Amino acid sequence: MKSTRSEYYRGRRRKKRGVKWIFGFILIIIGGYLVSSQFLPNRQHVDPDWKGKFEKPIFYDGAIMDYSALGSEDSLKLPLPVIQEVIDPHIRYEEESKSVILTTPKKLVFLKTDEKTAKINNKPMKLLFSPEEKDGVLYLPVHLLKELYGIEIHEDTASGAVLLYMAGENVQKGEVSGPAKPKESLKYPLRVEPNIRKPIVADVKPGTKFRILGDVDDWYHVQLDNGYTGYLQAKHVEIGESVDIPKVVEELSPAKQKWKSKAVNLTWEAVYEVAPKPANIGELPGVNVVSPTWFSLIDGEGNVKSKADINYVKWAHGRGMQVWGLFNNSFDPDVTSGALASFENRMTTILQMLQYAKLYDLDGINIDYENVYTKDGDNLTQFMRELRPLAQEYGLVVSIDVTPKSNSEMWSAFLDRKSLGEIVDYLILMAYDEHWAASPVAGSVASLPWTASSASRILDEDNVPPEKMILAVPLYTRVWSETEKDGKVEVKSKAIGMIKAQKIIEEKKLKPVFSEEAGQNYVEYTEDQVRYRIWLEDEVSLNARVKLIKSLKLGGVASWNRSFASDKAWETLKEVTQAK
Repeated sequence: MKSTRSEYYRGRRRKKRGVKWIFGFILIIIGGYLVSSQFLPNRQHVDPDWKGKFEKPIFYDGAIMDYSALGSEDSLKLPLPVIQEVIDPHIRYEEESKSVILTTPKKLVFLKTDEKTAKINNKPMKLLFSPEEKDGVLYLPVHLLKELYGIEIHEDTASGAVLLYMAGENVQKGEVSGPAKPKESLKYPLRVEPNIRKPIVADVKPGTKFRILGDVDDWYHVQLDNGYTGYLQAKHVEIGESVDIPKVVEELSPAKQKWKSKAVNLTWEAVYEVAPKPANIGELPGVNVVSPTWFSLIDGEGNVKSKADINYVKWAHGRGMQVWGLFNNSFDPDVTSGALASFENRMTTILQMLQYAKLYDLDGINIDYENVYTKDGDNLTQFMRELRPLAQEYGLVVSIDVTPKSNSEMWSAFLDRKSLGEIVDYLILMAYDEHWAASPVAGSVASLPWTASSASRILDEDNVPPEKMILAVPLYTRVWSETEKDGKVEVKSKAIGMIKAQKIIEEKKLKPVFSEEAGQNYVEYTEDQVRYRIWLEDEVSLNARVKLIKSLKLGGVASWNRSFASDKAWETLKEVTQAK
């Protein structure tokens, strides 16, 4: 009985030891699993998010685009949304006519869906492949995009991936390093994140080539030729050559080359009912460009009216001056809206202006669109994009007049000065009418602080290169009359030229006083209980603007208008062209 009892207890002890051993073994397994999951590399493989989603995925700078490409090799086409996002945001698609307009500084390209005949600079050209619409998305042939924008494409036949490279882009190459004679089975993991515990997107062999997108600690972010993107440990990467995709060379046009080393001194010739007789104009010392207001928009179809005079052109050329014909929109917002609404209407205007330029031997076109609906601002910018390459082909300088920035919807808000500054040869800032004809208070037409601020704001906010900006100054002022009625001051004004202002000073025996606030001379007098005030435009105000132009290193000066000037005005403005 005693023996049986001891055996019983020994058995229980053995069972307890067995349970402890099993429990300990389980803890070891769990601990090992935890250790391995924390420190050992993850061997899980995953597919890229895009696999199976796109037949021909498009990549730019390592990122997947939201659309697939069409075709392959010579017939490859890219979707318009991707082209607009990556290559050129200004490509225009006009739904009504199913047409696409592409513009570069030298080329204007017009395409229509499913048509192999395009127009380049208004000349027919056969395309290898036509634009194509599929599932509501327009696709354009890659061969045309290469020619226009200098892009490069790598197409992977196995994965269908299309890698897009932009002109001027730098591509850092690399390859997977390894032993001189690696085993066939040797591969390194390309992981979704820079961490050995993250899943593997691909296993890559030594010698595999890729693009390096960046680096994080001891990892490189890379993209394989098949589109797969991930992270490789730095110890497996050999840095290769750095390749620059050739830039599209944009040389100055022959017309603009003339002004590369000298400043523009332009004056506008206001042409109303009677054309000015060149014989009566006299000398304009220092002036190297005249811009007569000869051309205007006359209807919503884009037709142009001309008041040009070949004798005036011959007179100007005979004195070494260029002629930049001014074309305005008649300041009619409704006519303007129609004329800008479609490619057809815009081309009507452009082609007629080019014909006039050729007929009258013009050197440039100056665009003056004012009183425009804000909604038409984009169409005006597009008009300038379409005009530029054709005008350049004709050897014409292209400029556009802009107002200082303000909240005025019809006179300022419609102007995209940043884009216009990129398109044109010159952006002419009409720095006047700080106080306009119907201003409720009297003041300077263009005080110096306001003028300086107007120019600097566009240069700084819109990144317009200083050499592209011409500062337009007034050669007129206003005689302000202030009459007190019923306790209120009634303000009226009348524009006068510099010679007329000087006559008033002489007749009234006035003594100009320099206004520090305006940066110009000022006079006032009273007659019949009416107070008259004049902020003078004279050699003092013009000299201050010349100094401003030189300090900002602007492209030159323009003046409105020739008939308002005194002889001293030309002598003062001439300084702009002296040693830029």
